[in-house]
Amino acid sequence: MARKRRTAEEIVGKLRGAEVLITDGKTVAEAARAIGVTEQSYFRWRKDYGGLKLDQARRLKELEREDARFRRAAADLTLDKLLLKEAASGNY
Repeated sequence: MARKRRTAEEIVGKLRGAEVLITDGKTVAEAARAIGVTEQSYFRWRKDYGGLKLDQARRLKELEREDARFRRAAADLTLDKLLLKEAASGNY
């Protein structure tokens, strides 16, 4: 089965729906099945997005993308620095 990628807004909406079902007396397994995910996904989403509002979830994803971009830039700069240091020492 193909893996579905859900947006942060969809995840927050599904978590809210699951919380409503759980407060109505359903088990976590039943609530997860009702929103169309596994229990493992439900608990992972709750850990990552639990208690967030839609705008906060959007901002979280935006910050994660920005962080990944900065990490790649830092790795590239570190590699360039090492190459220049090796070239300057004459060990090329």
